[in-house]
Amino acid sequence: MAKSIRQKLIEQKNIVSIQGFPGCFHQEAAESFFKGNVEVICCNTFKEVIKTASNKKESSGGVMAIENSIAGSILPNYNLLLKSNLKIVGEVYLQINQQLMANRGITLEEIKEVHSHPMALQQCEQFLDKFQWKLVESDDTALSAKRIARNKSKTNAAIASALAAKIYNLDIIAPNIHTLKNNYTRFLVLQRAEVSEEIEDANKASVYFHTDNSKGSLAKVLNKVNEAGINLTKLQSFPIPGSDWKYSFHVDMEFESKSQFFKLMKKIDPLTEEMKIYGIYKSGK
Repeated sequence: MAKSIRQKLIEQKNIVSIQGFPGCFHQEAAESFFKGNVEVICCNTFKEVIKTASNKKESSGGVMAIENSIAGSILPNYNLLLKSNLKIVGEVYLQINQQLMANRGITLEEIKEVHSHPMALQQCEQFLDKFQWKLVESDDTALSAKRIARNKSKTNAAIASALAAKIYNLDIIAPNIHTLKNNYTRFLVLQRAEVSEEIEDANKASVYFHTDNSKGSLAKVLNKVNEAGINLTKLQSFPIPGSDWKYSFHVDMEFESKSQFFKLMKKIDPLTEEMKIYGIYKSGK
């Protein structure tokens, strides 16, 4: 039986699940990583993103936000990753640029309400304080843009991405209105373990582990990382449910060669009670 176009796209790793609506920052991240050659499946929740990414009949993987330079780590997503059979095969650092948009021909003077996600409204507080607009919170930035376009509103605007403005045919009437210009979100690119391929020029890895919680157990692991000359870029702790104050850890590390990394893993393994390599991939820009 001939394969469907969709099945061919899945096999080519060109259909990925994301959280949000068309035009959201997750879609921007996916298009950035796959250089525009990607189809996205929009999901309501991160749990649904993982479920869809894990289904070989629906997708070839997923793209999921994991941390923001201002808001910090998205802790529940680490737990979703741990419980899944997905591997990290890449990452994207996306600058979050917020745009004020409205239907064609609408001016700033005509605006009475601005709709967006609470975080986006907060990120643009300094700009918004200049006006007496009513601020209306929504579940998603791109959803706000979609509603403004669908309702053909002449008095309402939305804060969302430039991609959302393009998709919903809206005018950007005030560009880059976010207060902090150095605002980045890190997204993980995920694939099922059985189809993920070795990345030749990989220089970064994400690892989960936990120790026996004895005195100095974590320090012993970190000392091995230091002795190996590997750069630890992130250390995130999590309480282990049902335990008496025991913690697991997620670490990101950058290295010069994969052999250097694997030598370290052999030295760390006896010092841990459990260890899982989430992925070995190329560091994002």
